[in-house]
Amino acid sequence: MFRRRHSHDHQDNSSLEQDVKVNELKTALGPLSGASAQYCSDACLRRYLEARNWNVDKAKKMLEESIKWRSSYQPEKIRWHEVANEGESGKVFRANFHDRQGRTVLILRPGMQNTSNPENQIRHLVYMLENAVLNLPEGQEQMVWMIDFTGLSLSNNVPVKTARETINILQNHYPERLAIALLYNPPRIFEALWKIVKYFLDTKTFNKVKFIYPKNKDSSELMSSYFDVENLPAEFGGNAKMQYDHEEFSRLMAQDDVKTASVWGYEKVGHGNGGYSRAEVAPEPLPLAPPAS
Repeated sequence: MFRRRHSHDHQDNSSLEQDVKVNELKTALGPLSGASAQYCSDACLRRYLEARNWNVDKAKKMLEESIKWRSSYQPEKIRWHEVANEGESGKVFRANFHDRQGRTVLILRPGMQNTSNPENQIRHLVYMLENAVLNLPEGQEQMVWMIDFTGLSLSNNVPVKTARETINILQNHYPERLAIALLYNPPRIFEALWKIVKYFLDTKTFNKVKFIYPKNKDSSELMSSYFDVENLPAEFGGNAKMQYDHEEFSRLMAQDDVKTASVWGYEKVGHGNGGYSRAEVAPEPLPLAPPAS
């Protein structure tokens, strides 16, 4: 009467159980509209459930907080021209290479801090998070953070308050979006900050943070498991040259802003798919005058 459960049966069962929980969470949230409805896709619900170990009540509480945050902060409505001055030094930008799994890579260079208003700095980072998500390939939900500490000193070390707020936004409102954070050759000065900051991290996030040291065998193996050395900038132990051209990057972001508006249905692009089609041709950066009717 009883038969031994094979591992693939177990696999099927666990994915069925997960589907049931996704539906439970959907029902518990109730009807949503507008951007909130679009945000709460099945994949999104799974990320929140995963972040809360598949506890529907906890995931619901977490997701409702995010819905509230997104409707007031409106991250998908931030446009590059509003945060471009923050990006002039190239302190956070999307790399022109991916990891071996095709994931978007964000490069963070805290030593290149060029502004002093923490609210604007965080708004810029949120814009970059949204942009990283926008540029994820089909079937891939996570991004990689690479942190280069070149130029970090006592005068521009990250304030604890800003670090804490950044971590809160990432953990609370972008759950399961970070695959790994690679901290390359962190200086002694960062170690003091880390001693405090690590207490703000939940276990899942903490386990994704990896300290990478040049000439360290484990570090080299970890880096080559994620990246092809040819693509990797020298700053991260690779053979490529890291360049940040603000004008070039701004053009790229202006094109992405048109894509974002189209994805969220704020501006109609083309006629296919009910007007939500992504622009096939790279549009001109931010037209200033409305087209003549």
